[in-house]
Amino acid sequence: MKRTNFLQTCLAATAIVAAPFNALAKSVKKFLLDTGFMVSAGKDRNDKSLSLFEGDTFDCKVATKDTNGDIYVFESKRIKEGGPAHHYHFTQDEWWYVLQGEFLIKVGETVYKAKAGDSVFGPRMIPHSFAKVGEGEAKLLMFFQPAGKMEEFFTKMSQGLGKNLTEAEQDKFREEHGFKRVGPPIKQLKW
Repeated sequence: MKRTNFLQTCLAATAIVAAPFNALAKSVKKFLLDTGFMVSAGKDRNDKSLSLFEGDTFDCKVATKDTNGDIYVFESKRIKEGGPAHHYHFTQDEWWYVLQGEFLIKVGETVYKAKAGDSVFGPRMIPHSFAKVGEGEAKLLMFFQPAGKMEEFFTKMSQGLGKNLTEAEQDKFREEHGFKRVGPPIKQLKW
């Protein structure tokens, strides 16, 4: 075979093999943003705050779809003391940044007393929970990486889909969304 024929055959074969990958890359790109965006203070990325967990309000800042599932970021506002049950995520890291107020954040066996400006990291598969303590409104910026199904879970909870479930059904619902309850919420410890 002549060198030019060989090279032309190789290039043609490469184009044939690469075609599905090029098509896949183009289809994935259409789901990713190609520009930045801003979410104003006190606003939600989707123009619809979520209300759940006995008075928490969640404002999405970076939606799961914005990053093709890489991250999910929301601001949680809470008046009432307390927080969620102790749990862990199968495949997600979680990060909390206190914007206002005070929180107890338990990761593994360590309880952190976090106030405005403090942040705490919780790796995947390590049990964690948090509780707002003290008077007045408190705010957390919460970050999940990868996003997983947390935004879907919070949306469904806000719509009331988890309210009338038995404890076993609640546990199944959590696990279907990538996390498992392993204990009660943090007890209300005062500073």
